[in-house]
Amino acid sequence: MPLHPQSQFFLDRFPPVAGADLDALTDDEVAVLRNLDNKTAERGAPVEVFSAVDTTAAGVPVRVYRPTGEESLPVVVYLHGGGWVYGTLPQLDPLGRDLAVRSGAVVVMADYRLAPEHVFPAAVDDAWAVVRDVFDRPSFYHAVPGMVAVAGDSAGGNLAAVAAWLARDAGLPLVHQALIYPVTDVAMDTPSYTEFAHGFGLSVTDMAWVVRKYAPGVDPRDPRLSPLHLADKSGLAPATVITAEYDVLRDEGRAYAKALADAGVPVDHHDYAGALHGFVSYPGFFDVADEAREHVARNLRAAFRRP
Repeated sequence: MPLHPQSQFFLDRFPPVAGADLDALTDDEVAVLRNLDNKTAERGAPVEVFSAVDTTAAGVPVRVYRPTGEESLPVVVYLHGGGWVYGTLPQLDPLGRDLAVRSGAVVVMADYRLAPEHVFPAAVDDAWAVVRDVFDRPSFYHAVPGMVAVAGDSAGGNLAAVAAWLARDAGLPLVHQALIYPVTDVAMDTPSYTEFAHGFGLSVTDMAWVVRKYAPGVDPRDPRLSPLHLADKSGLAPATVITAEYDVLRDEGRAYAKALADAGVPVDHHDYAGALHGFVSYPGFFDVADEAREHVARNLRAAFRRP
């Protein structure tokens, strides 16, 4: 379908900076930019939760959201987007709260190490450390033992997909994986990369830059970086895959959903027509963000066997 009017409004309000030389940014400048946020209001008003506590999981900073005071709840480990370079807990706070309330689960938001200060596989190691910690210490999280899911958006969807196969290989079965417009192949050679290379928010230039910052010199087919290239996808957790029609990452998200299904993994894939990359994070801009969040939460509740 044509670009949704709300997507066009977003692009008009936040036009790409033509000719920006991302490689000219110093590491210190990237760190400063990381903490700027000109879309705070559009992330949505923080909803009330029973508690939101900053702590650590296996040495990784996390924020733990409990929707209710109920003693034992399932857990969602959430891994935020931002190209492995950007993203902070304060920016993600409205999403963490919202997901906890909608899913009826404890949400553990991981503040994993970011590039360029910490390159691959630091983010993978941190994501996996948090998932293992939730399995190892259910009483610490007031969690139902073994009732664990992973979720993430964009680069965080990449980390969630990787954590899912690491969990399978470690004999720690996840009940679900929710992948929101995930990076699954850093080759950047799909038709959507050509069709939406520039002018639709996330650009091919942006993606090439974050990959260079995060994984310099890494084999692009390493499944810890490009989970689409994982040789054996059988036995992975059932998946929800969300893609956006006007997104450079659309085709690799579709390809990953198909690859999971071909391997016998139950998959619910929904492609949001007229939508841009990042739409789920901004309910203040996109009405469909609420629909997508509820779609993910409904599948998580089903996986957790909660009404």
